[in-house]
Amino acid sequence: MKKKLSLLLAGLMVLSVTACGGGGSTDTPAAPAAPAETAQAPAADAEAPAAAETEAAPAEGSAEAGKVYNVVYLVNGNLGDKSFFDSAEAGLEQLEADGRITLRTIEMGGTEADQPRWASTLDEVSDSGEYDLVICGTYQMPDYLKEAATNYPDQKYLIFDDDTYVGENANVVNVTYRQNDMGYLVGVFAAHMTTDTSLDKINEEPVVGFVGGIDSPVINDFLYGFITGAQSVNPDIKVDTRYTNDYVDTAIAKEYGISMINDNKCDIIWGVAGNAGNGAAEAALETGKAWFIGVDSDQELTFSSDMAAITLTSGLKNVGNSLIWIFDEWDAGTTYWGKKVTLGLEEGGVGIVTDKNFDKYASPETKQAVADAEAGVRNGSIQVPSALTDPDGAVALREAVRP
Repeated sequence: MKKKLSLLLAGLMVLSVTACGGGGSTDTPAAPAAPAETAQAPAADAEAPAAAETEAAPAEGSAEAGKVYNVVYLVNGNLGDKSFFDSAEAGLEQLEADGRITLRTIEMGGTEADQPRWASTLDEVSDSGEYDLVICGTYQMPDYLKEAATNYPDQKYLIFDDDTYVGENANVVNVTYRQNDMGYLVGVFAAHMTTDTSLDKINEEPVVGFVGGIDSPVINDFLYGFITGAQSVNPDIKVDTRYTNDYVDTAIAKEYGISMINDNKCDIIWGVAGNAGNGAAEAALETGKAWFIGVDSDQELTFSSDMAAITLTSGLKNVGNSLIWIFDEWDAGTTYWGKKVTLGLEEGGVGIVTDKNFDKYASPETKQAVADAEAGVRNGSIQVPSALTDPDGAVALREAVRP
């Protein structure tokens, strides 16, 4: 049932994620059906210009005055992850609180045994015809969504942090993020912090580390921004880059981290390898000679107290903000069905944690440098290169700054 209420405007938060589980109505999905084939991690070969990017011009249309969108959010896991799922829920709860949507959240479970429910739940909500928009996210969902979007061409869908099937269904919008913008801020921060020898664990060598997942354009997009930001502070800085080649192997990341710290005197390591990257945090903690930087979510909120204590900050993908931005655009009569939208700092799609350990340990000069870098990227005076459009440049820079 679609309702009509007056629309309220909601602003975007830029630098922090509100991580909270619950809100809306949380349901148990219907009985399972046979799953589609699980997708691999998405390719990333689209262009990434500044601010919001689409692969084609957005469709223009007049917004329906007073419309409240009926939205269902399908979580291929459970709320309480303090990461992507909670971030999306927080943004949707804000939209609901502002009277812009009605929200139903369905937690489908995240184990292998739960996966048959993903397809059956997508089919159930699509077949109902109740929803103006069905939302899901992450690299595990595109095959399931592709099947549903093909079977229900009149249903609108949004998938965040994935671009696997961009343009193949005219009823799907893919939302991705400018991780190079995020990387630039993290690089500026790390380069300043590695010179502050008054801080425990910081040595005199300007060397930082980067533990990535797969050696791919997406991961190297983080890295390209990171190195560029660090070099804007110190052109002679060295960056020890290594790849785990998956997103789960914490043991290899820990091994790399220990080597970075003991062999090359890295005193700050950024982990950009999903759960595997947390092995680098374990290395920093075990050696007692380095700090860690998290990624995607505020990892100080997800770690144990001892691991959180050595985590200086985290680069953020603000999924909740990006969903608010999509509804802002929709209300204004601009839609992106069948296209990809890439959101950066300007839209609140990415950011960096600036409270807790950042606020505690960063000097006033470091805080100002990060704020200036953010302002420069937002107003366009700083152009951050992207490995999505310049993969060779990213690789060349990576090799040039190895210790």
